[in-house]
Amino acid sequence: MNAGNLIRSAHAFGASFVFAINAHQRVRKAKSDTSKTPQHLPFYMWDNIAAMQLPIDCRLVGVELTDEAVDLPSFRHPARAAYVLGPERGMLSPEMLEKCDLVVKIPTKFCINVATAGAIIMYDRVRSLGKFPCRPVVPSSPQQDLPEHAFGAPRSRTKSAKNVS
Repeated sequence: MNAGNLIRSAHAFGASFVFAINAHQRVRKAKSDTSKTPQHLPFYMWDNIAAMQLPIDCRLVGVELTDEAVDLPSFRHPARAAYVLGPERGMLSPEMLEKCDLVVKIPTKFCINVATAGAIIMYDRVRSLGKFPCRPVVPSSPQQDLPEHAFGAPRSRTKSAKNVS
């Protein structure tokens, strides 16, 4: 049930793909995924960590309660990232933690449900990388609109002849 909830949340939050590593047969069925996520985005099933292949320049972010992990409210999500969560009643393996580029933790007193943890991570990613107006200082204040985007002058991505030494 948790796997189905997690992949359904990934679909709802606009994920580009979902994946599982060494998943139990029940996870492969994911019966609680009422949005039929695998019909809408790629669902990779890798047998082990060595078989995992992420897109080029995609950072692997582990979600785990470790002392070294960055607290989620202080974390800057990479533009291209895949998030890996450990099993319930377990942790990410030392091998998986070694493969992670970054590790983040949700600042809770104890481990929470994996589907809930995944939804919190995805919400934080959308909230921090999305184009949303700032929250009002006073709860009863009206919501402010985003300022209209101002386009700047064109910028060249190549060096001009005078800048080449």
